[in-house]
Amino acid sequence: MTSKEFIYGLPGKVPAAAIEGLTTTFHFDLEGDQGGQYTISVADAKVAVSDGLNGEASCVVKTSEENFMQLIKGDLNPMMAVLTGKLKISNQGEMLKYAKLFGLM
Repeated sequence: MTSKEFIYGLPGKVPAAAIEGLTTTFHFDLEGDQGGQYTISVADAKVAVSDGLNGEASCVVKTSEENFMQLIKGDLNPMMAVLTGKLKISNQGEMLKYAKLFGLM
């Protein structure tokens, strides 16, 4: 699985009931050959994913594609990644609300 496959798979993984009434936008900026820039929008009990950094983000996540893959596989501790600078999150509170739903923790 690639980071792009993981991110584009999110709409099928997040139950509508879990995000009903919630609205947010995330920008994921993943460096490296297999990386890319993606926007994840949550609105109307749906998750939508698009290429590029679109609109105003409530939270921006920056890391390498390699570190992102280690995070989703459970090989890299998210807190240690933040503390060591391997993972940068602009609004950690917003990320904490969605991390489990997205399968990032």
